[in-house]
Amino acid sequence: MTQCEMILRYMQEFGSINPQQAMKDLGVMRLAARVADLKKAGHKITRRTVTGRNRYGAPVIYAEYKLEEQNAEQDISAGPPGG
Repeated sequence: MTQCEMILRYMQEFGSINPQQAMKDLGVMRLAARVADLKKAGHKITRRTVTGRNRYGAPVIYAEYKLEEQNAEQDISAGPPGG
């Protein structure tokens, strides 16, 4: 399984992924590069900036990526609005 396939599956299972999860759970060191590859392949992935704190209490900012296709599939299966 490629890194892109692992990332795609992770987002489908858990809804989103951030660099720490990618490194710890998948062994992927360059998440942003793999997300760029997935976007180039046609997957709709959104990015949001998350603020947290590190183990010393200092503020940190990191990206979190979400696969939007999952929501689109759920909307299609629900049927047309008002139907």
